[in-house]
Amino acid sequence: MKEMTEHSQDLRDFMPVSPYDDGKARAGAPLAEGASVAGRDAVIDGLRTVYDPEIPVDIYELGLIYGVEIDEKGNVAIDMTLTAPACPVAGEMPKWAADAVAAVEGVGEVEVSMVWDPPWSPARMSDDAKMALDMG
Repeated sequence: MKEMTEHSQDLRDFMPVSPYDDGKARAGAPLAEGASVAGRDAVIDGLRTVYDPEIPVDIYELGLIYGVEIDEKGNVAIDMTLTAPACPVAGEMPKWAADAVAAVEGVGEVEVSMVWDPPWSPARMSDDAKMALDMG
């Protein structure tokens, strides 16, 4: 069995048979030449449609999204984390995020990478999320 450190985990570590050869979830297809590229707000709106099934708050408001980069071709790279590495949907939620963003008009290929540093904490949640969970 491979030796793991806390920060060396990726999707492959949570899935018995992984479709993610490199530990990243992907979705979408290249945009047509000359197509308008989605803006950051549209991509974030796509992420807000994905919910952790155990928490009634979307993944963006939960603070699970650490980074969003959109290139000139409409391809989107997302860094995300989970509330805990042993999250029951660890192998599925990144794909849900990739699919949701790929469905946004003006988005090409989407790649979601798992990030474990810094570890997620409730301090990353938005004020709205904290209120929804009676934490604020």
